[in-house]
Amino acid sequence: MYINRFFRFFLISCILAGCADLSQKTDNWSDQYGTFVAEEPTPINYGAVKPDDETHNIAVLLPLSGNNAAAGRAIRTSVEMAILEKSPTNLTASFFDTARGDINETISTALSSNPDAIVGPLFSDNVKLLRSEKPSETPVISFTSDASAVGDGVYTMALMPTNSVETIVREIHTDGAKNFIIIAPNTKSGRMMAGTALTTAKQYDLPPIGVFYYNEKDSESIKNMTIAASMNNARTAANTRARQVLSDIMINEQLTAIEKSNLDYQLDKLSKIETLGRVPYDAILFLGNSDDTITIASFLRYYNVSARDAKFYGTALWDGASDISSDYTMSGAKFAVLPPMGENFVALYQQISGDTPNRLSSFGYDGVNMAINMIYSGQDYEQFLSSPNGYMGTDGLLRLNPNGTSERALRIMALDGSGTPREIKSSATSFTTPLYIVNQQDVSDAEPMDLESDGIDPDNYIQIPSRLQSKYNSDIIGANSGEKKSIQKSKIVAILGANDETTITSTDYVPVKQESVNRTLIDSVEIEE
Repeated sequence: MYINRFFRFFLISCILAGCADLSQKTDNWSDQYGTFVAEEPTPINYGAVKPDDETHNIAVLLPLSGNNAAAGRAIRTSVEMAILEKSPTNLTASFFDTARGDINETISTALSSNPDAIVGPLFSDNVKLLRSEKPSETPVISFTSDASAVGDGVYTMALMPTNSVETIVREIHTDGAKNFIIIAPNTKSGRMMAGTALTTAKQYDLPPIGVFYYNEKDSESIKNMTIAASMNNARTAANTRARQVLSDIMINEQLTAIEKSNLDYQLDKLSKIETLGRVPYDAILFLGNSDDTITIASFLRYYNVSARDAKFYGTALWDGASDISSDYTMSGAKFAVLPPMGENFVALYQQISGDTPNRLSSFGYDGVNMAINMIYSGQDYEQFLSSPNGYMGTDGLLRLNPNGTSERALRIMALDGSGTPREIKSSATSFTTPLYIVNQQDVSDAEPMDLESDGIDPDNYIQIPSRLQSKYNSDIIGANSGEKKSIQKSKIVAILGANDETTITSTDYVPVKQESVNRTLIDSVEIEE
């Protein structure tokens, strides 16, 4: 029996993987899933099940005490709802608190009840431990988003971070971006999500030209990261250099009245700004939460990079964040998110608990419904849970892969400062066309990548008499092709560094005191130089 089950599991795995190279883009369902005939997804909550003559049991492992008790209780409420709605009399559910006592003993006690299926746990470490202890014939429907914790009969209902990242990178490509940068928290999840973005971008021929990390909730770390991402030093040096060239010409050269007026006008304009030139990208992908994103966006605006210079994009980490959805400075930003929860589920949950359900609540509701349906389906759990056509649940379209990871269809939302993001692209309703090409288990962490840029030529932003151009030409500032290389300097003037103390060498140069730029920041983040 075990051999037959393994063979069926292998066959399904092979077909679901398409026995093909997923690094290549696929255009239709059959390219990835072989000879299966595409059908509509099965509704997860399709009503009462037909009882049989056996006794069945579901073990539910959740943190029901301690710091994460609220999350555990939210799932428990949904689990109890589903069981009360459709459970036949020959099925029971037992709850086990993963936050109380020794987790090994808790898992051992749960397994000793000989459950037909296990729902939970919530956290990766607990899921890994359960995977190593459970019998091979016992399926687990967990809630971890860690791809390394699932597999071997352990599945997850969670939204995999790669789904959200791949969806929004595809949207960046659709929007016609030429170059983009990635800004991510310096965490395990952040590095993995950045790796997903790089992998996906490669499939769509969308060049990422910088990967920047910051420490979460750390303003100093965010500030330093933003200075690098905005090319602030190079753009400030370019502005300073341009002003010095104009000032030098006005003092040392014989000029006509028209020439002098023109140079004076340019100096006045440059004195009102601090940076010169644009950043070499037109899109920014934020992989952090809404709080950090708002702080980063504030610093970017301070360093003269706004949503007008580069479009902003985010992930499902912005979902439900009222702070970012009501921030008018983030208007136009897009992010990928799950469809809205089913109205009937929301109404029933509120009626029973008095609270508004969150995503863990809906995951728990669908998870136990799948477990019950599976038990009474008469199918092997691999065959039932890994249906290539997927399921339509409380949060929309869902598919569980043989490796335990999940695929969820996402929609694209846009911010407009109103407090209520608007949907601009609805989520898919079937797997007729494959939704994703990146397998989270195959993603490597992304290394930091310095911003690649052709640099800024100050001469491109000023107009001087043609007879003086060869005398006052400038070098390109901030060029970086991805390799450390020296900048060729002009024979007439040396490039100005990032600080104002750098000496300029010129045969005709006379130092001129210049007024500093008076820049006032009106923002929610106080920035100190």
